[in-house]
Amino acid sequence: MEAAEVTELVKQALPDCEVQVQVDGNHYMVVVVGEVFEGLPTIKRQQMINKVLFQHIMDGTIHALHPKAFTPAEWAARQG
Repeated sequence: MEAAEVTELVKQALPDCEVQVQVDGNHYMVVVVGEVFEGLPTIKRQQMINKVLFQHIMDGTIHALHPKAFTPAEWAARQG
């Protein structure tokens, strides 16, 4: 599964979010930035991303998913 396909799936499920995907074999690092994560704990944020890609995890297309979710303010702070 290409990074662009994963990006599109996440953007469809979480509109108004910025999505970045890095692929290494069948390991996927997915970073999503959006206001939708405001006030949510890390686990809830990760669950939102996992839910979008669940079918692809179950069928083995995605072997390892590393979801990271940030609010725009958190992301800006990380960027320095």
